[in-house]
Amino acid sequence: MEYDYVIVGAGSAGCVLANRLSADPGVSVALVEAGGQDDKLEIRMPAGFAKLFKTDYDWNYTTAKQDELSGRELYWPRGRVIGGSSSLNAQMWVRGCARDYDQWEVPGWSYADVLPYFTKAEHRVGSNAGDVYGTDGPLHISELRSPNVTTAAFLRACEELGYQRLRELNGPSNEGYCPTPVTQYRGRRWSSADAYLRPAIKRPNLTVVTGATVERVLFDGRRAVGVEHGGGARLTARREVVLAAGAIGSPHLLMRSGVGAAAELREAGVEVVHDLPEVGRNLQDHLASGVYVTCPQPVTLHKAEFVGNLLRYLVLRSGMLTTNVGEAVAFLRTSPEEPAPDIELVFAPVPFVEHGLGPKTGHGLTVGVVLLQPESRGRITLNGRDPVIDPAYLSAEADVRRLVAGLKAARQVFATSAMRPYAGGPMEPYRGQESDEELAQWVRERAETLYHPAGTCRMGVDEGSVVDPSLRVRGVEGLRVVDASVMPTLNRGHTHAPAIMIGEKGADLILGGA
Repeated sequence: MEYDYVIVGAGSAGCVLANRLSADPGVSVALVEAGGQDDKLEIRMPAGFAKLFKTDYDWNYTTAKQDELSGRELYWPRGRVIGGSSSLNAQMWVRGCARDYDQWEVPGWSYADVLPYFTKAEHRVGSNAGDVYGTDGPLHISELRSPNVTTAAFLRACEELGYQRLRELNGPSNEGYCPTPVTQYRGRRWSSADAYLRPAIKRPNLTVVTGATVERVLFDGRRAVGVEHGGGARLTARREVVLAAGAIGSPHLLMRSGVGAAAELREAGVEVVHDLPEVGRNLQDHLASGVYVTCPQPVTLHKAEFVGNLLRYLVLRSGMLTTNVGEAVAFLRTSPEEPAPDIELVFAPVPFVEHGLGPKTGHGLTVGVVLLQPESRGRITLNGRDPVIDPAYLSAEADVRRLVAGLKAARQVFATSAMRPYAGGPMEPYRGQESDEELAQWVRERAETLYHPAGTCRMGVDEGSVVDPSLRVRGVEGLRVVDASVMPTLNRGHTHAPAIMIGEKGADLILGGA
């Protein structure tokens, strides 16, 4: 089959592209997704996201052994379903701050340049929503429908510690604390598929192919002319192939197709189309640790899955199952020398241990600590045809120092008078570590991903970058990357919002180029 555009990946950015490109009835678009339909209850139910981990809806990646994390291999979930990771995530809409985009120093991608694409996506209602958010976009942004009583205590604790209360989290500066804005609508998840793909799905010029893992991009010389998926089936592109397969999938597919470091491709048995050494490099991720305490009052999410709560959710779309788990956040600078927040505290009214997959241990609370601007850089390489993910966590010593400072801040939250009625003693596996050395060891033994890989198809103006400011892959024609892999550095927030923004801006760049 032949189309004008072939998009690989129906995730956060891919659904945006499918909608915006197919809005022109004179253009034909194919959207190819390895996973299946997003029709499972746990996708719709906000609190159900952890139930999707390590299932058929998940790529279920594992990193290489991490030398600085006690030799552990870390689990990395990524969405393998319509909606991609926006169907598996915790629905937190956190853009970051203005500095995040200005520091990229890429023409057309400053904060002032990208802000209109955030607001174009957003549909936020409320008395002051229009001051910060867009109000007419397809992606519903709301506050939690039924926040936990302990979340209000966390917000009071932040006030007690002298942090700044933010009226809205997503302004030019996010230094301070706030309830978490979420991509929900009337108590249910509102994914990129809900916002963008479903309104477009009946268009005759849009074809969605599911259950189709793309094996490689097809080239005629150095021009991308289509893709090949399972069983040798081919989809050809008259204008462009657009990779929106994410920070793992997009560089992996480029390398499998012959675009990457030439010597490494030959060693893996891949015929070289173009030598582009930085493909797969510059891998960054938000590493997270945390503090867990018992809760002496039976008010947490420990009983969220009881039958009564399920019925309340199904009938009223309210109650504990509307939670995204990370119900409030605080963005902090660990020293005055930091130009913007370098640590995020995420409050969860439940012990969120081992990605929520561990055994239920009773009523407890979590303050997660997220390293926002890691100095460590990893990479993705090939092992035969499979990706090898090596984030090189904590290879920069400053990352350990900042996480230790963040853990101390988390301990301070639990020591406030506001948290006193709810915060008991340390809860396993946390044992009340206090010294810098003990906290550093706790990080090495227990830290996990916050699910925000980025940077592996770096955008830039230099010839070494993987894509140019128009997101075109350097050295070839008819091929772009439009997803979080193009981010030169991580944002001081979460990556769902910038992935949507990149999809919106990428669509404009493609249509403008056409």
